[in-house]
Parts: sequence; structure tokens; C-alpha cells
Amino acid sequence: MAQPIRWTYAFIDRPMQDFTRSCDFWTAVTTTTPSEPRGERGEFVTLLPAGADACVKAQGVGGGDGGAHLDLAVEDVRALAESARQLGAEIVAAEGDLVVLRSPGGLLFCAVRWHGESARPPVVPGPTGATSRLDQVCLDVAPTRFEAEVAFWTALTGWESHAGAFPEFHLLRPPAGLPFRILLQRLDTARPASAHLDIACSDIEAVRAHHERLGAVLVGHGARWTVMRDPVGGTYCLTGRDPATGSLPAPA
Repeated sequence: MAQPIRWTYAFIDRPMQDFTRSCDFWTAVTTTTPSEPRGERGEFVTLLPAGADACVKAQGVGGGDGGAHLDLAVEDVRALAESARQLGAEIVAAEGDLVVLRSPGGLLFCAVRWHGESARPPVVPGPTGATSRLDQVCLDVAPTRFEAEVAFWTALTGWESHAGAFPEFHLLRPPAGLPFRILLQRLDTARPASAHLDIACSDIEAVRAHHERLGAVLVGHGARWTVMRDPVGGTYCLTGRDPATGSLPAPA
């Protein structure tokens, strides 16, 4: 295993021209407060929870509908980057305590310095009593790259590695207290790798209705998930998992 991962951040990447509207939606659904914008164009915002450490950030990007990426927080950034390189990743950029990398399957992610974050934000109660939590980053990978990408992320994180509930999924479960699981999804067709966010819901339909009132749009339904688009077109999923534990409900 490389450097132990002390904390993780999920980045919401959305078009710069719609950045404020995107931040308004994501702070509402996570019950957080936006930080002051940072960067040359005000393109970085941290979503600040009350009484806990932040684990979600937003970034304004150049084009498309945006996506998501992971930041892995460690004590020795360069050591993690070197481990990733030896496992097949490419170093894209390095500056101070930030190294931008590309996984063997083409997914961008970052190694950043850990600043003592340890208090995970709580489950979010909705207006009807349904609860939810943004707790998973799903990596969408072409069929020919899937096995190699599973091997890369398993080796890099050192997390528990399990086959998913369906053959096209593979789950990496972090140590207790870290805020995000990694789910790898094997796509049906060959296309560039991407990532999206998953929200665990005690009641998918109640959470969906709440998100729609905030401007999201229903895309479609899967076996245990609902695909949504946020108000600026970014795709994410509502999943039927326990927001407190991340686990699927026990069979009836």
C-alpha cells in the first residue's frame, strides 16, 4: 500500500458559466455553506458543514457538463504520487502540496496534503424526514480498462475490495470515518473514463422530489438507483443504501 489515505474530498466539477447556480444546488442538498471563492477566477469553493470537517469541494471548469474527481489527502503527497506512478498512473502536474494525476484508465485525481481532517459530516435530514448522504464517487470505466482500473485503485488505496451487488460493479470500502467509498462501474461501451457522485438515500423517491424542487431533473431508474441531472446538467445518482452505513438494505 502507498501512503495511508487520511481523508478524501469529492470534487464537483461544473461549467464555470453556471458555477454559482451549481454551488447553490449542492450546498442545499448537502446542508452546507459555501466558502469564499478561491483561485484566479473564483473557480474553487469548499462546501462547509456545521460542526464537522469539509469533504466536498466544487470547481468551475471550462466546458461540457462537468463531472467529478477525487482528492486523496495524505501526509506525504510526493510519496503517494510516486506510488501511483509505479502502479501505472501519469503525473499531469505538480505544484507544492498538490499533484494532479491520471489513472491508467484515464481518470484525473489529485494527491493533496492532509491537514488533520477527521470529523465526517452527518447524515442530512430532508423536509419529509427522509435522510441522505453524499458518500460515494463512482468511476465509470470502459470494459477493456475495468479490471486494470480495479487493480490500480485497490493497490493505491489499500481499502477493502469487494465485488459489487451486480457484475458490472466493484466496491472499495474505506476505513471507518473516511467520508467516501469508491465504486467502479464497467460501462457497456468504450468511451473515455469519467466519474459521478452517488447519494445514499433512506427513501429515493422522497429525496428525488426534494431535489426536483431545487431544480434537478429525473433522467431514469436503475435496479437500485435513480439517475438525476442537477440544474446545470451534471449527472449524479440517488441510491437505495443506508445513509448512515452506506450498505444496501438487508433482504426481506
